Amino acid sequence: MCALLGMAAAGLLGSATAARAWQPEPPSRSDLEAAFRNAARIPALTSLLVARGDSLLGERYFHGGSAGRVVNAKSISKSVVSALVGIAVAEGKLAGTDGTLGELLPDYASRESDPRKREITVDDLLSMRAGLATTSFGEYGDWVTSADWILAALRRPLECEPGTCWIYSTGNYHLLSVILTRATGLDTRTYAERKLLGPLGIPARPWDRDPRGYYLGGNNMGFTARELLRFGQLYLAEGRWRGRQLVPADWIRSSLRPLVVSSFNGYDYGYGWWGRKLAGEEAWFAWGYGGQYVILVPRLALVVVATAAPERERGWFEADRALFDLLEAEVIPAVRRDRSPRIP
Repeated sequence: MCALLGMAAAGLLGSATAARAWQPEPPSRSDLEAAFRNAARIPALTSLLVARGDSLLGERYFHGGSAGRVVNAKSISKSVVSALVGIAVAEGKLAGTDGTLGELLPDYASRESDPRKREITVDDLLSMRAGLATTSFGEYGDWVTSADWILAALRRPLECEPGTCWIYSTGNYHLLSVILTRATGLDTRTYAERKLLGPLGIPARPWDRDPRGYYLGGNNMGFTARELLRFGQLYLAEGRWRGRQLVPADWIRSSLRPLVVSSFNGYDYGYGWWGRKLAGEEAWFAWGYGGQYVILVPRLALVVVATAAPERERGWFEADRALFDLLEAEVIPAVRRDRSPRIP
């Protein structure tokens, strides 16, 4: 058994339309081959990669997808920013997750009449418990066309006391990007390139910046499916990559734990990662709009990457649901049965 598999096992143990569109085939000579054939039936899916530890079990592309295609990973970017915060804490650039907006963004926080906003912590931002009304969904367009994204995020009304309720908002992660930039002295893209993406062999591609020049925290980073797989394998191995600890192991463990339950879908949420049961297994995943996924099943040392094209016919909700059906019905059972399946 490979070293990465051993580390993962030791360290991280712990809808109707879609149903009509996708039905599992009877088991074939290779269970995973059957799973890939069924994956091709999911209209929006463009890639599916399955790995166990550092061994790639299978890789398929569909509907115009390819190994070299860079996809907009959407909110998987939040999981990347979460990792960067963990690195900055380990380097002493940030003094843990208890720092408040009043301390870290005093020029902005001091302009807020509600003193509770000044007490929002890094922990609150990471876990979507800031209490600020969302800048996502129907509010996203107005937010990203505002003259100052920082101020616009902070001026959202408080819907609950900070730290007490879950409200998904990309604005929270943009505030983290600003905090990272100020704390490290490097813009978020450069810091990511030096500390995380570069060591993983992933180019730090350009993505959106706000009117003040800060890189958008939590959206629109570009990756290939294979690059997303490396990111997932890094988390499975508790932050270690080719003998180097890129992200602290305790940060990985803190990120992949249920801090709050989403009011949107009932899933657990940690630091930029979602959690739920899949086929009876604890699973954690980085999730981007339109069907972009990095899924970890730690007990099985399993990493699954899926990308999708949300503009394709019948859309991304179907791809999301069908992908989870596929994992539960075929991929996870196949990995349980065969400890070392291989697909050429």
